[in-house]
Amino acid sequence: MTQIPTMVITPSSAAEAYSRTAGGAISGGASESFGSAVEQALGQAVQTGHTADDQAMTALSGGGNLTDVVTALSHAEMTLQAATAIRDRVVQAYQDIMKMPI
Repeated sequence: MTQIPTMVITPSSAAEAYSRTAGGAISGGASESFGSAVEQALGQAVQTGHTADDQAMTALSGGGNLTDVVTALSHAEMTLQAATAIRDRVVQAYQDIMKMPI
């Protein structure tokens, strides 16, 4: 059984890294908010799923390249695993906050 490597990623570093890869800084020099970075990431995750679906449908209809289909499906699977891991971390953080005494 293979073990999946784990990485510790803070929300601010994730938003900063995503901001660098998604087109750089916003005009006017203001940095992107974490909420908009998450929104863009979710939008791209959905788009990755649609791309994988399109590739699979093309392959089922007799066209397309098998390598492209496998690559698209693998990318969609990794995206889903990452989104699930992030969701689990957010839920755990919420539960930890709710357990804190006031």
